[in-house]
Amino acid sequence: MNTENQWDKRYSEQGFAYGTQPNDFLSENVHHLPVDGNILCLAEGEGRNGVFLARHGFQITAVDSSAVGLKKAEVLASQHNVTITTKVADLADFSLEDNTYDGVVSIFCHLPPDVRSSLHRKIISALKPGGVLILEAYTPDQLTHGTGGPPHKHLMMNLQMLIEDFQSLHILHGTELLREIHEGHLHNGRGAVVQFIAEKK
Repeated sequence: MNTENQWDKRYSEQGFAYGTQPNDFLSENVHHLPVDGNILCLAEGEGRNGVFLARHGFQITAVDSSAVGLKKAEVLASQHNVTITTKVADLADFSLEDNTYDGVVSIFCHLPPDVRSSLHRKIISALKPGGVLILEAYTPDQLTHGTGGPPHKHLMMNLQMLIEDFQSLHILHGTELLREIHEGHLHNGRGAVVQFIAEKK
């Protein structure tokens, strides 16, 4: 079974796998995003973060490999009387146009190292000057907690990796910490995460 089908199966289950409320780190830092900006949400799944941002006046493009997840994202958006643009795509070959987005949101977007590095380079180019990246991901320490995230260390991130990948951006915030995460039934409990915010000058 390929990855896309795995996610389709997960999102076909009753309810929302990661809940309908936005990620805490994103909701606490939404003020960093340019007002009414054009925002790209990566690995957006069932739409909880994109819909939250759309409700705050942002123009949202939500990308995910699962058509099933994005259909649920569209339903969630409709329930909140907002619209989002959805794109079914594999992030390994997803094209991002230069100087297009006022913000990029990457919440628990875990990819193989080569795909991740390529995507991070694309993000830098795709951000407009003044554009902001907001990212949260699990660190390898998460493997000892078992409260969510991928089962393999190489799919996770740490702060040093992000500093290196985004060294051309101005880092506004970067830290690794343990925090309580309650997002549906798949992210539930104490988690080891890296949090990162950076701006393109």
